[in-house]
Amino acid sequence: MTYDKQILQILTEVGEKGISVQLMAKHVYNLNSSLFFTPDYEEIRTYVQQFLLKNSKSSLSLVEATGKRGFYRLNTQNNADARQLMIEFRESHQPEDKEEKPDIDLSLDLFA
Repeated sequence: MTYDKQILQILTEVGEKGISVQLMAKHVYNLNSSLFFTPDYEEIRTYVQQFLLKNSKSSLSLVEATGKRGFYRLNTQNNADARQLMIEFRESHQPEDKEEKPDIDLSLDLFA
């Protein structure tokens, strides 16, 4: 589901400090809201909470609790898949090096 990918992307962006379930749910809600469709916030919050709890059960899981109640992060210490996700998301979201063109002054000369 797209929510899973969005949750993992957000977890890679926040890094080691982690993110709360409430804030994660708001991010996922905003990513899926549009002019023509407004998802149910409670449904998204429940899904995010269940996803994080389900995926943080063991020490080898993809997600881990930070020690602060309700905060989660990727388990990059014990899980090779989480480390790979960090690399993949960072590579796909890095801006490409674009050749900078010098600015051309297109203003009109009032005193010509």
